[in-house]
Amino acid sequence: MEKFEDAVLNEITVALNRREENIFNPLAAFSHDAQRRLNDDRLESDYRQAYAIDTDRVMHSMAYTRYIDKTQVFSLIEHDHITHRVLHVQFVSKIARTIGRFLGLNEDLIEAIALGHDIGHTPFGHDGERFLSELCRSHGIGYFLHNVQSVQFLDRVERDGRGWNLCLQTLDGILCHDGEVHNQMLKPERDKSFEDFDRLMEAKKASPATALVPMTMEGCVVRMADTISYIGRDIEDAIRLNIIKRSDLPEDCVDILGNTNGKIVYTLVTDVIRNSYRKISIAFSPEVSDALKKLKLFNMERIYLNAEIKKYTSAIKQLFGILFEKFFEDLEKENRSSVIFTGFLGNMSELYTEMFSSAEIVRDFIAGMTDHYFLRQFPENMRPQPIVC
Repeated sequence: MEKFEDAVLNEITVALNRREENIFNPLAAFSHDAQRRLNDDRLESDYRQAYAIDTDRVMHSMAYTRYIDKTQVFSLIEHDHITHRVLHVQFVSKIARTIGRFLGLNEDLIEAIALGHDIGHTPFGHDGERFLSELCRSHGIGYFLHNVQSVQFLDRVERDGRGWNLCLQTLDGILCHDGEVHNQMLKPERDKSFEDFDRLMEAKKASPATALVPMTMEGCVVRMADTISYIGRDIEDAIRLNIIKRSDLPEDCVDILGNTNGKIVYTLVTDVIRNSYRKISIAFSPEVSDALKKLKLFNMERIYLNAEIKKYTSAIKQLFGILFEKFFEDLEKENRSSVIFTGFLGNMSELYTEMFSSAEIVRDFIAGMTDHYFLRQFPENMRPQPIVC
């Protein structure tokens, strides 16, 4: 009976792969073309399609669990309805899958990229990313970038240093998501190898200005969906916190995109579908792209750089510095009572500890922390107190 069931499952998998060829866009990423860095004996009898396996592996990673207590935009604010990182990646996944469905793309790959794209984010969002990057550079290990760190976690840190052996197409989409960069159009840079991917990783760490473009249409969709998911949601959160008013939104942007998150998302998703259907690229119309770019600048000036949400910035920066130097010293002096040994390196493989320097290990440990875990490393009198809204 067991052999019969295995045979039936394998037949279904073959049928699903054949179905992709019948219904997908010819430019889609087909499951049978997925590439992994390592041969994986466990997958030989696995009936799941390649990118569905990647989605499951991302969702079952330790780093994915920690999304729930990572800042999206607003740190140290107690409010039940403010977006956290875990909700953001779910929005990205849903928006990207909607676009992908209408364009005939691989929704499994889209979901794997979307759910994994921000796993490398530090505690305290982009501020934390900037602080950790300064510390990494001062220790000679290059810039810290959350998209590079997302790959680092999934490929090198998870499973006690063995990584999840995700597909190249998934890792590439995660590395290349660069949601803060504005693009009117993205055309995939196809035919990358793992050697190309590794080279781009190192180039990005050495120079953050290095331009990255996904190798798949699915990766391009997720990159567009990243912006679509946060632009209006951040506005709603800021209005909820009385940081801005809806009437503050630029009128010309409102005329084109709308003035609520729901309308903005619907307008942007519809525009991408209209301008990408049966095309070799993923694109906004020029008019919508210009309005979106202007709205992003509004968000930057009025929300992300607003002094009201930067009250604890200098204090958090100081704590990052203290923590980095403490853990670095603990590693160098082999202080095995330190939490970096007991809470991070305890079961880590020799491969990981031999491959990475003390500074890189500290980077990985701090980057993986949730906001609350980070603060718990300090006595209570050193912790900034959350604002209750």
